[in-house]
Amino acid sequence: MENPTETGLEKSEDMPTVYTPLEFEENTYKKWVSAGLFHQEVDPFRKPFCIVIPPPNITGALHIGHALDNTLQDILIRWHRMLGHNTIWIPGTDHAGIATQVKVEASLQEEGLTRHDLGREEFIKRVWDWKQKYGGAIRDQLEKLGASCDWDRERFTMDEGLSKAVRRVFVSLYKKGLIYRGAYIVNWCPRCHTSLSDLEVEHEERKGALYYINYPFPDRENYVQIATTRPETMLGDTAIAVNPNDKRYRDIIGKYVILPIVNKKIPVIADEWADPEFGTGAVKVTPAHDQNDFQIGLRHSLPLVRVIDEDGRMTKEAGKYEGLDRYKCREEVVFELQRLGYLAKIEERTHSVGHCQRCHTSVEPLVSKQWFVKMKPLAEPAIKAVKEGKIKFVPDRFRKIYLNWMENVHDWCISRQLWWGHRIPVWYCEDCGETIVSSNTPHKCTKCGGGSLVQDPDVLDTWFSSALWPFSTMGWPEETCELKHFYPTSVLVTAYDIIFFWVARMIVMGLEFMDDVPFSDVLIHGLVRASSGKKMSKSLGTGIDPLEIIDEYGADVLRFALIMGNTPGNDITFREERLEASRNFTNKLWNASRFTIMNLRGFQLDIPASNQSLNSVEDSDLILADKWIRSRINKICKEVSMHLEDYEIGEAARTLYNFTWNEFCDWYIEIVKERLYSEDIKARGCAQYVLWETLGKLLRLLHPFLPFITEVVWDLLPHTEGSIMISQWPEYKSDINNPGAEKAMNLLMETIGGIRNIRSEMSIPPHKKIKAVIVAEDTIGEILRDNNTLVSVLSGLSDMVVREHLDMPPEKAVSQIVPGAEIYVPLVGIIDLDAEIQKLEKDLISTQDMILRSQKKLCNKGFLEKAKKEIIEKEKGRLADSREKEARLQKRLSELRE
Repeated sequence: MENPTETGLEKSEDMPTVYTPLEFEENTYKKWVSAGLFHQEVDPFRKPFCIVIPPPNITGALHIGHALDNTLQDILIRWHRMLGHNTIWIPGTDHAGIATQVKVEASLQEEGLTRHDLGREEFIKRVWDWKQKYGGAIRDQLEKLGASCDWDRERFTMDEGLSKAVRRVFVSLYKKGLIYRGAYIVNWCPRCHTSLSDLEVEHEERKGALYYINYPFPDRENYVQIATTRPETMLGDTAIAVNPNDKRYRDIIGKYVILPIVNKKIPVIADEWADPEFGTGAVKVTPAHDQNDFQIGLRHSLPLVRVIDEDGRMTKEAGKYEGLDRYKCREEVVFELQRLGYLAKIEERTHSVGHCQRCHTSVEPLVSKQWFVKMKPLAEPAIKAVKEGKIKFVPDRFRKIYLNWMENVHDWCISRQLWWGHRIPVWYCEDCGETIVSSNTPHKCTKCGGGSLVQDPDVLDTWFSSALWPFSTMGWPEETCELKHFYPTSVLVTAYDIIFFWVARMIVMGLEFMDDVPFSDVLIHGLVRASSGKKMSKSLGTGIDPLEIIDEYGADVLRFALIMGNTPGNDITFREERLEASRNFTNKLWNASRFTIMNLRGFQLDIPASNQSLNSVEDSDLILADKWIRSRINKICKEVSMHLEDYEIGEAARTLYNFTWNEFCDWYIEIVKERLYSEDIKARGCAQYVLWETLGKLLRLLHPFLPFITEVVWDLLPHTEGSIMISQWPEYKSDINNPGAEKAMNLLMETIGGIRNIRSEMSIPPHKKIKAVIVAEDTIGEILRDNNTLVSVLSGLSDMVVREHLDMPPEKAVSQIVPGAEIYVPLVGIIDLDAEIQKLEKDLISTQDMILRSQKKLCNKGFLEKAKKEIIEKEKGRLADSREKEARLQKRLSELRE
């Protein structure tokens, strides 16, 4: 057994009766930081454990999803730190190109300025100033949550070291032919004025229309009818496509039709993309304004006619509609088609519309020159790594989702038309036209020697630098001791909504530049949803600010509310009741701790001079309850460790909750009180020791989940290990395991619970002593006799008789069957039997009336058809409860009447 000292006991007198988180949390965190407990140097002799934080945007505030994500990471970090592993959690923030630029531009608007008024260099200075002023907010918020990040290793995606890594990667991929520049159709945001990757486009179902338009042949006698949701783009049509297997159109392939309004000839071509089942089976082809049409255009060498510009307005190519907003142009084109007789019909239809993830503007497909990463060659080793089990997804179903996406991956557009971000390391010579790609800024042309060099104006997609995060944060491209020891990192914790944005790209870059995967495990958690089931969002009015929760309830309560019942990969529904339940739990833990500490007066065990451990209490001194609680906390150590190893963090929390509340607080503390108040010094010392030992282990097990309250209590509990954060994680020890004690104690608890149930159902006041006759054979009877005092005290018995059998049950007694025993409690002189029978009969009639009402409802066809499903299920539950109550009342009445 471990040996405490009296460290901290002198402060126990000041332990408040109620735990107030705000009084302790901030100071506790400062103590951790000042003591350097979050930082560890590289130790090659210890097993490494490393997590890199998914870097939140510097523009952001901690939302409820961040709180869940970082709580999960912190639990794993604190656990491994207590296991003695060489543990680091690397924090940092993302420069968030579009989001940050939008924020700074908005602040400039308030001054009546635009970024163009300032110029690029001055604007970027403004952004850095903004970052200095607001960029630290995320760190402050993570500290409030209790995140034990190694702040000495904090990184920013635009800091010097990471910028060097970004340039090195770009140049390397370019030289291998994996980065190229070309005219390509991209998702364009007219509001943010930049291209977007497919992953930065969110699709929403919107009410719209399908317009059926007749494209006449030159003779004007016949026509081809097409259907489109975007009639304004027809001004840029360069063909009509039909499926080569569609018999309806075989005779017109190769012929020409007249493009309405524009009055120019365009060909009818055969392409398998045309779906015979959609609309009329013939489709208009606008290569400059549709992703699929662009591909058709490449296959058939069609011209690109761009009729919409970067602002979402019509170009010169749109003729008389030049300068109109694209949606206004749609109205004008539809009106003109009706006037000319080309519009056959309009059908209302709901269809998917792409929106910019940042500003929610409808995205416009445009052809422009952009930089791309060839993903197919890079994806192959990333697919292989997951298939071979080098990376494990938890839960496993996300492995299939990852593989499906990677096997169908498209080239990644990495250029963005912004000023804030990693500028593309490419220069163009104005003298000879040479393109120079370099990690360092060139001063003259490598071809002609001229000095007129202009850098590419675009910046890289934010996710490009984020993809390097697991190794760039450790100093790559330098060969650092951190990289050698901590890479690959141990686990990545993230939500499922950025598997493709970030997880897949990190795997690709890790394999390409480190020749190894970036992490061994990927723990996927779900999203936090409001009680309505909707995603939590301030704009939707369903958001909850976690900082407000921390101010009201404390960080521990928020953490535990998010973790309890959480399962990997599944969304959680966040309700106020979760917070109340978690607060009740921390209060229960505080009260149990306060009781323990206040009852350790005079408790001191000698520490041996040698380094060998000393058993300060002999097993022979332990009563059954001591052996039971020691065996149970020992098993809990094993169960919690197994849950954490399997990333079943919610189950680990539930296991600790149930043990703390039901076994430690409700049972052991009640049992131990008699000996703590006893004058028998040996018995009191033994009770104190087991109570101290159990609470000490429990606090350590709970620490990763509830770091603040456990540290505060630990500081008051006798110990020799310094902060609980660096104390030893309690291990399972087979010699403490005692299944016999557990079985015996379970019998006693069932017996006490049975007697308490009788008291409750018969409305016997708690202070009124009763007798109990218990029928139990062999060893069960012996256990009950040996623990007569314990059962009597906790059940409020004046007398307990245990017999192997009864010829006749006691007169006017109610019974309760528990495993291995039958309990009889005589009621003569305890309650007024006639009055109790009348009360039960009245209750029975009321219950049977409720049953009839529920049955009538559930047989009503109208109710079943009109009522919501949850209302029907609630009524079924009410009926089941009423029937159970009816059976219970009938049993009690039968016993009393007999």
